[in-house]
Amino acid sequence: MKRFRNTDNPFYPVIAFIVFIIVWEIVTKANNIKEYILPSPSAILNEFIKSSDLLLYHSLTTLTEAVIGFVLGIILAVLLSVIMSSLKVFRNIFYPFMVLSQTVPIIAIAPLITIWFGIGIVSKLIICVLVVFFPVALNLTEGLNSHDKDLEELLKCMNASKLQIFTKLKLPTALVYFFSGLKIAAAYTVMGAVMSEWTGAESGLGIFLTRSMKSFKTAAMFADIVLISAFSLLLFVIISIIEKRVIKWNLKG
Repeated sequence: MKRFRNTDNPFYPVIAFIVFIIVWEIVTKANNIKEYILPSPSAILNEFIKSSDLLLYHSLTTLTEAVIGFVLGIILAVLLSVIMSSLKVFRNIFYPFMVLSQTVPIIAIAPLITIWFGIGIVSKLIICVLVVFFPVALNLTEGLNSHDKDLEELLKCMNASKLQIFTKLKLPTALVYFFSGLKIAAAYTVMGAVMSEWTGAESGLGIFLTRSMKSFKTAAMFADIVLISAFSLLLFVIISIIEKRVIKWNLKG
């Protein structure tokens, strides 16, 4: 019983989720709510089973776009962040444009990108890269410039090279910021892929969601949403696990 008295017990969210599902099932059944309005959890589960092949097909497309876009976005963000942290003039020029680019919603520019690059994977990757790039670049840039300046001066007095200062001082300090940006990007990259599919695609969870909506297949829409959330959560968890292995010195206890 002591395990459940602890307010930080990890079982609490699981228990709360199970209770929520049970209440949802009871309410929809007891009130005879139509499935096209609000499907019960059992109806959603049945939809998963019935449309498993179709959901798998569309999931592979969206995951491919999200993962490739995620990796490309990280590479671009790291390169630009390193340059901006090394060259102050470069940072003064491009940093305001980075911030300005985030004032325009992705959903607003996605149609333009689709018009310019077509409905193929290129336009999807561009949108995913844009979603990933900003949080990673912003956090990493701040991290690379948040190191101890006195320690940097000490290393310079010891004739440390710029590469040594970067690898021994700046990079370890910036890792915490970097992974914070990665976790934010991980939470949105799958949604970025889905949004890109709304503007035109041949397959993907975004297309499946649109087709289900037009057919009033609400259970299928919920199944699609569950998959999108699950993939986003999975990517977030993977990044968190990597963070704990890489930044061992940042762990408490």
